[in-house]
Amino acid sequence: MDEVEESEIRARIAALEEEHRDLDQMIARVSESAPFDQLQLIRMKKRKLAIKDQMARLSGFLLPDIIA
Repeated sequence: MDEVEESEIRARIAALEEEHRDLDQMIARVSESAPFDQLQLIRMKKRKLAIKDQMARLSGFLLPDIIA
């Protein structure tokens, strides 16, 4: 992997981290309001988990291969 690919992956991870943080704040706000849309909350939580999975997968690309 060259430096350009690595920097692109790091930039994508940073963008995903920001989106993950924003979703976390949105979930907290929606949960605080008395009548809230359960379906919307579930969708946001699923999206947050999907983002976390993407970040983990991309981080795996940055780790060097270990030969056992």
